[in-house]
Amino acid sequence: MDADIFVPFVFFGFLGAIILVPIWLKERTKQSAHQLIAQALDKGQPLDPALLRQLTEPAKKPQDKARNSLGSGVVLMGLALGFVGAGFAVQQISGAEEALGGMLVPAAILGSLGFAFLLLALVDYATKKKDQ
Repeated sequence: MDADIFVPFVFFGFLGAIILVPIWLKERTKQSAHQLIAQALDKGQPLDPALLRQLTEPAKKPQDKARNSLGSGVVLMGLALGFVGAGFAVQQISGAEEALGGMLVPAAILGSLGFAFLLLALVDYATKKKDQ
């Protein structure tokens, strides 16, 4: 098979596997929980309502939105600073003036996203304080 045909098949197969395998595993876990409940009912065993609720409902853990947003903002701002630093380093090493400009584009995108996440963290923290 020619590489021009093989590479896209491998890429999209990998992408499909990354998306579909976790969904399939989650559904398989749900099916095994339902089979366990059916087997217990067939044997006439009483089912505890708390256990039944735990097996049938998905696990939802409370998320701290402010903390998640703050973490994402800090990471994105760090990446933006890394791109700026890499731009200066490439400019110094190669001597090309346009090297810095090329690295400032992703730095600006990541920096603005990081700033937006930091603002979102402030808003989430303020609404969390109001709710309590």
